[in-house]
Amino acid sequence: MTAMWQRLGQMGARIAPGAGGFWVWWKRSLLSWLPQSWQALLGFSDARVLLVPGLGDVQLGIVQEGRFQPLQALPAPLSPAELEAVLPARWSRLPRFALLPSTAVLCKQLRLPAAAEARMHDVLGFEIDRQTPFIAAQAYHDVRVLQRRADGQLDVELVVAPRGQVENLLPRDAWQGQLDGVDAASASGEPLAVNLLPVALRRQRKDPMQRLDRMLLLGSGVLLALAGWQLLDNRQQAATQLAVQVDAAAQRARAVATQRQQLQDLVDGQAFFVQQRAAQPGATELINELSKRLGDDTSLEKLSIESGRMQLIGLSSSASSLVSTLEGSPLWKTPSLTGVLQTGSGGGQERFTLSAELRGASKEVANGAATGSP
Repeated sequence: MTAMWQRLGQMGARIAPGAGGFWVWWKRSLLSWLPQSWQALLGFSDARVLLVPGLGDVQLGIVQEGRFQPLQALPAPLSPAELEAVLPARWSRLPRFALLPSTAVLCKQLRLPAAAEARMHDVLGFEIDRQTPFIAAQAYHDVRVLQRRADGQLDVELVVAPRGQVENLLPRDAWQGQLDGVDAASASGEPLAVNLLPVALRRQRKDPMQRLDRMLLLGSGVLLALAGWQLLDNRQQAATQLAVQVDAAAQRARAVATQRQQLQDLVDGQAFFVQQRAAQPGATELINELSKRLGDDTSLEKLSIESGRMQLIGLSSSASSLVSTLEGSPLWKTPSLTGVLQTGSGGGQERFTLSAELRGASKEVANGAATGSP
């Protein structure tokens, strides 16, 4: 399970180099809800058994949450069987680490880009020759992250120890393949939380969570397939409902379009009649204009307006001069007498019939042609 979490963290670092800090924060937040015993059982706790070789004895202790808690001193040389005899049952399944003294390791602080976090161990393996007096074939090394900087870089510490110091920390014959790692002590004596022991020399243990991992993986696959099927079914139902809604909306749209066309026809018809009406002057304007142009010796018996023409019938003492009198009006053009002047019943007046073609008074006034000649 722990290896799976490490792989997920490396994948996140490759996809988004700046995601390492978020991954650590998220992992710690989740683990804070679990008791320490559960964290150790699931492989998420940093708790481990620590063996500190000394002069004539081996100090046995427990590391938990980065702190070393000494238990008892055992006589050297210590064998794995003797350790099992004195180790409490609740700690028997914890990883077992040996601790190098601070004088046996070399620590070098470096700065790396965040993109190198997924392969820090391999990257700094090529830097041992330049950063330390050792060559890669003479030493074991590990790297720990000190700080993630806001500029996307990492402050790390390269920890290097000679191979002989790591391999001979405990009796090689008795402890070969029995340790999960070798840590190193800081100047204050606290473990650095590194592992200088190569993977090939570590204790090979069957992951107790492997069966559970497989069951969880199988269950996740089944749930994923069911979720996909349910999602597909929901999408099909949604598509059917959407088709029904679109059909209903299309019918409403067609009805609205028909009503809109009918309304537009009515508006266009009304606009046509308004335009036709505005194309010729109104009767009030005509009467007002005639009253200004005709003298007192002229009287009208009939005023007719039809099909854009105006017809006047009346009596006048100067009927022959009416055409010149009515010319130049902005409301009509081409006035002319029709028919023969007839003598009226009154003294000296003649009956006349006069017609003229009406012009669009409103448009011509707007165009400044109201006073133009016909």
